[in-house]
Amino acid sequence: MEHRVNELGQPIGLPLPHWQPPSPPRRIVHVGRWCRLEPLSAEQHGRELYEAFSLDTEGRNWTYLPDGPFPSESAFLSWVKSAAASDDPLFFAIVEQAADRAVGVASYQRISPATGSIEVGHIHYSPLLQRKPAGTEAMYLMMKHVFELGYRRYEWKCDALNAASRAAAERLGFTFEGIFRQATVYKGRNRDTAWYSVIDREWPALERAFVRWLDPGNFDADGRQRRRLQELRDQ
Repeated sequence: MEHRVNELGQPIGLPLPHWQPPSPPRRIVHVGRWCRLEPLSAEQHGRELYEAFSLDTEGRNWTYLPDGPFPSESAFLSWVKSAAASDDPLFFAIVEQAADRAVGVASYQRISPATGSIEVGHIHYSPLLQRKPAGTEAMYLMMKHVFELGYRRYEWKCDALNAASRAAAERLGFTFEGIFRQATVYKGRNRDTAWYSVIDREWPALERAFVRWLDPGNFDADGRQRRRLQELRDQ
């Protein structure tokens, strides 16, 4: 860990003379090649999201989320309306460009401009979005926005037992920082929380890898990737 030594001979953190707290993220549309992120709206996205999430007939994708599954469409739409009104978490619908339909959600949360830290969370991909370029691009667009705003730290946290979320964080370039034991209680059960992060000095190399991976030339005629994201990141 980089540090300096003060006049008392104690190690202290490096000074940040030019850093200024960034602005909070706003409700704006983020447009990519494969997807776009739109501020979540019950009227605009609710029914499409309900239909997309209903393709997960077992409700498997809700297991590690704090809400759901919902017993009815009306209950789900009530949740969407509440989520859309929140500033933290700040929710976005992930809209697939080709089909022009909402197929997932994600949010910015634990937004702390004063410390330059922000978390991506409540990521819920329907079967229509899983393992698709649009899913990776959505995470790229969200990460890109916060570092352009001037944030220093981008966090990913999940239930330590959620192997899929942990694998996704590592694939996207997040660094594992440890397990917070008995960090919270949700759905009547304990959660040990796995912490991951990307910091601002790591972003330029990550962005180059994302751009190369998302290029249409990286996919064959059947939509299969030619080179893995981790391979491009390690170059």
